[in-house]
Amino acid sequence: MPINLPNLLTLLRVAAIPMMVLLFYLPPPFSSWGAALLFSAAAVTDWLDGWLARRAGQMTAFGAFLDPVADKLIVATALVLLVDRFDDVLMTLCACVIIGREIVVSALREWMAQLGRSATLKVSRLGKWKTGFQMVAIIALLLLLPDSVPAIYYWLAQLILLAAVALTLWSMVIYLQAFAVAVREQDR
Repeated sequence: MPINLPNLLTLLRVAAIPMMVLLFYLPPPFSSWGAALLFSAAAVTDWLDGWLARRAGQMTAFGAFLDPVADKLIVATALVLLVDRFDDVLMTLCACVIIGREIVVSALREWMAQLGRSATLKVSRLGKWKTGFQMVAIIALLLLLPDSVPAIYYWLAQLILLAAVALTLWSMVIYLQAFAVAVREQDR
């Protein structure tokens, strides 16, 4: 396992997950600000590790594997924490769709790799938009505490999350279409 700066940043993102959970359960305002700041730092390192790896020519198989895993783990953890905090149907549905999509796309990528078609499911610009909307929405929602902020802030953050959910579903449909084409070609 080659340890370079991009891989170290990715490993730190994974290590930040239990810290984010601990911060989340501290008394307010430490809970909201601490978890949101740590998640924000993770979001920045998600972009930074990829940029550094490409710029410095330090892309590794380990990094290519761990980077999306780290991203999915911290996003799923944050969503579970937000479901606990807000305890409403809309938040729960959004979290289920986002986490469920990540499981489906990960399974599709694994299957496509077995078919020798892993390049078919590369991250697209749509995936980057989806991730951006998810990160902004999660940071905003981590900052909010029920009953202590005007409801309009919650609904604005929820609207951004709903946009992320729409992009999540759209990107999953694109992945499923590429998968269907590959399977039809494989069956011939």
